[in-house]
Amino acid sequence: MSKPVATFVDTAEDPSSLWKTMGGRNWVASQQLIDHLFKPIEVLLAEAVQAQSPRHVLDIGCGTGGTTRTIHRHTQEGGYATGVDVSEVMIDAARQASEQDGADKEGPGPEFICADAARYDFQEGLFDMLVSRFGIMFFEDPVRAFQNLRRAASKEATALFFSWRSPKETPFMTTAGRAAKSIVTLPQQDRNAPGQFAFADPQRVESILESAGWHDISIEPLDFECAFPETELVSFFTRIGPLGRILPGLDEKTQAQLITVVREAFEPFVFGDTVKFNAACWQIKAKAS
Repeated sequence: MSKPVATFVDTAEDPSSLWKTMGGRNWVASQQLIDHLFKPIEVLLAEAVQAQSPRHVLDIGCGTGGTTRTIHRHTQEGGYATGVDVSEVMIDAARQASEQDGADKEGPGPEFICADAARYDFQEGLFDMLVSRFGIMFFEDPVRAFQNLRRAASKEATALFFSWRSPKETPFMTTAGRAAKSIVTLPQQDRNAPGQFAFADPQRVESILESAGWHDISIEPLDFECAFPETELVSFFTRIGPLGRILPGLDEKTQAQLITVVREAFEPFVFGDTVKFNAACWQIKAKAS
C-alpha cells in the first residue's frame, strides 16, 4: 500500500516560518508542559544570572517567556531581561503572562521583542549577558546571527547557551518521526540545516562562534532527566515535532492510525503513569571579548 501524501510547512526559503504559524501556536498550547520539562535549564540560567548579577540580559529564542521572566527577577536592581523571538504568537503569550504574574521586584517587568535576533538592530553594547534555552539552533546564517548578537553585547558580556546534542543521544525526541515513517513520507533534513539538532556537532558550534568573534568558548555536555504524566504524551507528540506539522494535512483515518503507531513507539519511555527520558544537551559558554 502506498504511503499517503502529507502536507508539510515549507521552511526552505524562510526557516523561521514554522514558528510564525502552526509551530508557534502548538508551542503556546504546550507551554506549561515545555516549561516543566526544561525547568532544570531555567534553574541553571537563573543561577548564572544571579551569580554574575548583570544589568541587562538578552534571552534569545525566548518562546513564551517563562525563562525570561525568571531571569528578569535575578538581574541587578534597576536591570531587566529582554526576550526576543521570531514568533508573534509566542511573544504575545509571553507579554500576557508577564502582565498576569507581574514582576517580583520593583520596577518594570521584562521586555519582549518580536524579531529575528539574527537581523534585529539591537542597541550596540547594551547587554552584559546573553542566554538561550534551546533557541539558537534555528538561524539560517548562524555566523551572521552571532555577529549581530556580539554587536549587541558589551565588551565584558558573557554568553550561556543550551542546545541539543545528537539525536542518537536523545532518542525520545526523534521517536515520533521514526515511527511516522512507516505511514507517511517525511522530508530529509540536512544535519546542519536550521533545526533542533543543528548544533549537535560541538566543533561546528565552536567554529561558528569563533567566526562571529566570540572568545573563551567552552562546550560541555549536560544531561538531565525529564518526566511528565503519561496522560499528556499524545498531546505532546501531536503538537511538538514532525506530527504537529503533518497531522492537519491528513484525513481522519490516517491521523488515527498515525497516532496509534507513534504512541506504541513511545512505550519504552513509559513507566506506569509517567513518561521519562534523558535530555542530552550542550552547555555553551563564551565571552564577547
